[in-house]
Order: sequence, then C-alpha cells, then structure tokens
Amino acid sequence: MKKTYTFILSTLLISVSSCSNFLNEEVRAAYSEDTFYKTQAQALQALNAAYQTLSFSSDNNRLWVFGDVASDDAAKGGDPGDQADIGLIDDFTVYPNNGPVESEWGLLYEGISRCNRVIQQVPTIAIAADLKARILGEARFLRALNYFYLVNIYGPVPVLLEPKNADQLQIPQSPVADVYTNAIEADLQEAIKSLPATYTGADVGRATKGAAQALLAKAYLYEGKWQLAADAAGQVISSGVYSLLPVYSQNFNQAFKNSSETVFAVQHLTGQVPFTGNRLNQWFAPRNPENGYFFNVPTQNFVDAFEKTSAGVVDPRLDYTVARAGHPWIDGTTYDPLWSPTGYLNKKHVQPITEVPKSTKGDGNLNYVTIRYAEVLLIQAEALNELGRSADALVPLNLVRKRARESYLYDISLSMATPTPVVPAGLLPDVTNTSQSSLRDIIRHERRVELGFEFHRYFDIMRYGKDYAQNALRDKPSFKYETNRYFPIPQSERDTNKGLVF
Repeated sequence: MKKTYTFILSTLLISVSSCSNFLNEEVRAAYSEDTFYKTQAQALQALNAAYQTLSFSSDNNRLWVFGDVASDDAAKGGDPGDQADIGLIDDFTVYPNNGPVESEWGLLYEGISRCNRVIQQVPTIAIAADLKARILGEARFLRALNYFYLVNIYGPVPVLLEPKNADQLQIPQSPVADVYTNAIEADLQEAIKSLPATYTGADVGRATKGAAQALLAKAYLYEGKWQLAADAAGQVISSGVYSLLPVYSQNFNQAFKNSSETVFAVQHLTGQVPFTGNRLNQWFAPRNPENGYFFNVPTQNFVDAFEKTSAGVVDPRLDYTVARAGHPWIDGTTYDPLWSPTGYLNKKHVQPITEVPKSTKGDGNLNYVTIRYAEVLLIQAEALNELGRSADALVPLNLVRKRARESYLYDISLSMATPTPVVPAGLLPDVTNTSQSSLRDIIRHERRVELGFEFHRYFDIMRYGKDYAQNALRDKPSFKYETNRYFPIPQSERDTNKGLVF
C-alpha cells in the first residue's frame, strides 16, 4: 500500500477528459503536500491523477490477464516463454511473487491512495459547494471501482479509507462482505447523491450518477443481493440517459467514443504529453504486419460458444470480437491464423494502422469501456431471474439479443450480399424460456458472448460457484476452486504489512 505522499505535477496533470487540450499539459513543477491542495485547479489535478491509475497507458495495468487469460475465453498468446508470469496465471501455477499479481495490487492501492487524499483534502479548499461535492463523488466512485477489482482478484484485502503514515499501515484483511459493504457500497451510495447525470465539453468521461448506480448494481449482483441489484440497474435504465448502439462493433470504434452505450470508460488519447495512449493496441495486435505482441488470444472454447442458425449463420458478435481464418482483419485484409498460437486474435482493443501507425502502435486512442449499457441490462435480467421474476427478466435479455442480430440491418459489411438489409432467418431469436434454472444458464451464456474480451469473464466464473468454475476451467488441470478462488496477496505486501493474517 502507498506509504509516502509526494505529488508530482506531471502525474497530476494526466486526465481522463475526452478533450485533448485538457490532457496535453506541460510539466511545470513539483509540490510537497503542504503546498498543494490550495486551489480549485489543484483539486481537479489531484482528482485527474486518481483516474490515471485505471488507464492502460502503462504496462502495469494487467486487468486483462486476470479477467481474460485466467478464464476459459483466452490463452496467454505471445511467444513461448515471453511474459512467463502471465503464462503461470494462465496455468494456475501462481505464487505471491508473480509479476502481474504484484503490479495490479500496487496499481489499485495507488489509485485508492490518490482518492483518499482527494477525499481528505478537498473539503478544506475554498471552492463552490456543488463542484466540491462533485469532486468528492468522483473520488468515491473511483475508490469503489478500485476496491471492486481488488476484492474480486484477491478476496479479503486490507481496507484503507483515509491516508495513513507508513507506521500505521500494518492492517489485516477485511472479509469480502465487509469490503463490499464498507469500501464499495458506502462510497457508491454517497457518490450517487452528488454526481451529475451527464457532462459536456472537456468534462465528458468523468464518473456520472449512472456510472455509480451501474457499479453499485454490479456489486450487489456479485454479492447475490438480487433485489438491490435489480433496483439499481433499473434506475440506470429508467434514467433515459443510455441506449444500445445500433451496431455492436461501434462500441469498439474510436469514432463512437463516449457514446450512448458507454456508462463509464477509461479515457485514452494518442499523441499526448504526458503519455495517455492505450497500450492494449500493441499487446493484442499481430506481430506482422502490425508490430504487436499477440497476447490474450481467444480459445476454441470461446469461439464455439456463439450461436449459429440451422443454415450456419453465426452470431455477428463472434466476428466483431474474434479474428479467424477466412474473415477480414480490422484493416480489411484477410486474417492469417498463423498470427496467433490458437489461430485467433481478439479485435475489440486493436485499431487499424490507418488510425494508429505501426511505428506508434502502443499509443492507441480507444477507450476501455468499463461498464456498457448492455451489461446493465444483463445485470437486471440476472437479478430478476434470481428473484423468481423470469418472465420480466426476458425483457432486458432480449433487448441485448435484438441489438446483436439487428446489426445486420445497419452494418453494410454484414448485409452487402443482399439488396435490402435483412436479419438471417433464425438468428438469435428472442428467448421465451421462463424456467429459472434454464434461464440462468441462458443469461450466463449471454454475458459471455456479449461481454467477451472486456475483462469480465473470470470474475463471472468465480462468482457462479465451485461447480461452474471447475467445469469451465476443466482444461486447466492445476485449477482448484478452493485454492484458486482468489489470487495470492503479493509477496511485497506480505513482507511489509505484518498485520496480514494467513
């Protein structure tokens, strides 16, 4: 955990705004804590720094390793032996000194530390009350999001809700239920009170009321608090702020950044100083011809999960998500399965070289969409089904399926062979099954194919319980639910925090 608090302005000026002039600032000075937190501008700079740790502008953020590679959707990819610690996670041969285990822990607690300073210091600054409340609401949302990742990756973790000196950081883990209640639910409930529904101009991309409600709905869902999850998701849906884009793939196109389907996204811009580009663009691209590393590659198991019609027409989300033989790569050329050790590459986070040149491949400008409106609909569907309201659950579930199949009506690349766009017969029909058990499986399947390679799958597998997890990860012989439900607390924390209990 963070043990010293010296703020460097080059860090504080990294923002999540969608406006480039808000991000592109020159480094001017360094501040001690005693001379910072004096003005409105400094309050916003500190808040912007709290957003920065969520970005994929550095290689320290390995959320994709835990969310995808550890799951049944993906394999490590890359060259054999390259990034060996990611391979150990893929194989569930994980020790406390594992690189991604160490880096993700440090990054998440760094984010929490920055939020804690904002929450402590901003109330002392003489600024407008509504702006002060909004800043604190954003910081609480960000702190809750960091704890949500921590508790789902590491399980019981130390909870730190205020800045402390190094000698005060011998803190034991809190039970998972307490982390949710005290460090996630409480922050989000407070954030909802002060965050606006929308932003304009340079503030687009900041946390909104809907983002806090959606994350709270997801937290309740993960806890099995079905009524609360349904209610929170329902508030997002009834707000009228969000809607599904007509074509599924638009969610992963930089031309549609911060769209009506984006509830919250980590902002990235290319060509900035300080650097704010999306490194995932290089991590997931092929080596040739794009200078990529070809990591996080889809498995055959994931490809086989997509529905097909009796005529062999596949759910269009497959080819929007996965590059496969006989189909175009993102730049329109024919994909070569030799580019990947599994024969497949994931496409959602990769941009064509017409947008990001090969020479600067690691400086992408796609956002990472943390929460999409489609997921809010699926949260509501799952919660309603678990409440025994299976017929009601069909409504949000079928909205997600409807958009997927109707991509054929709006994407000319799907329907170009016909004079009039049409949905192929039998493709992704509305679900009518109201058996709670059957619908549970259907909703879980829908989450997998709708949200694939958005870094959610492993956490879903784990929350579904031992039987589901052991079956989903049956091809990983080292996986044992009892010992691998959570990743180990890193060795560096074990060495410094003597309050931990094992």
